[in-house]
Amino acid sequence: MISLIAKLFGGARTVAENPAKAVAPAEHLDEYVVTFPTSQNAIDILPGWNQAFPDVMGLKAGTVHLYNDPRILWALEQYGPLEGKAVLEIGPLEAGHTWMLEQRGPALIDAVEANKLSYLRCLVSKEILQLKLARFHLGDCQLWLENREDRYDLVVASGVLYHMRDPIRFLSAIAARTDALFLWTHYADDGAMPVGDTRRAAFTGPPEVREHLGVPVRLHPRTYLKSWENKSFCGGMHDLHYWIERADLLQLLERMGFDDVRIWGDDPAHPYGPAFNLFARRSRPQG
Repeated sequence: MISLIAKLFGGARTVAENPAKAVAPAEHLDEYVVTFPTSQNAIDILPGWNQAFPDVMGLKAGTVHLYNDPRILWALEQYGPLEGKAVLEIGPLEAGHTWMLEQRGPALIDAVEANKLSYLRCLVSKEILQLKLARFHLGDCQLWLENREDRYDLVVASGVLYHMRDPIRFLSAIAARTDALFLWTHYADDGAMPVGDTRRAAFTGPPEVREHLGVPVRLHPRTYLKSWENKSFCGGMHDLHYWIERADLLQLLERMGFDDVRIWGDDPAHPYGPAFNLFARRSRPQG
């Protein structure tokens, strides 16, 4: 992966290559950039970056190396060849994962992002990373899933499920659009995160039980504790959201027909709460 990054981006230009043109006139209108045109200029106009760009590009953004994320590498290993496939990515954040998906040669990538700043950062990343196949869409992924007839070979939702106000509705909508999905998600587990654990501070009350497909699903209400006031916030659309219990999530996916479920990197001690990677597939495709 690193050699591929170097090959693709090794020739990227930076401000340092044009020092004589980096000096701005003394006075100019704030709406304009008067330094030499660079990718860094585009990054700098948007606050709150989370992801870093490949080191060979010499750019400064966030600190998380999402363009080489082992979670996505694992998901792709589970799925197999992606050439010619249709992929839906929910919550692309800043397009680092999108770039990883595009390197596998899918037919298309629909990437749906609800956060306005994240969407704009995706567009900047699309230009910097030279994405050709991905199409970014600004809006509610739930409505995308429920109001379009597209079917996808793979749905990728890394860091999304635990931000949902209605995770059951979200999973049901995904299940209607694909036979293979990848989740990286936090989950609720009283054994891993007992009463008194500081990671429970954001929970607002006892779990609510909602039955779906014969499964009593325990959903734990949670708040962001005003973390959405930070421009780098990458949570959900509503302050009140629910974490689903681990066992209930697995049983619910089984009832939805996903009979091949694989888990990797289960981390009950994650600093923000238990989390794992989950790949699920139906051996008998629907639709």
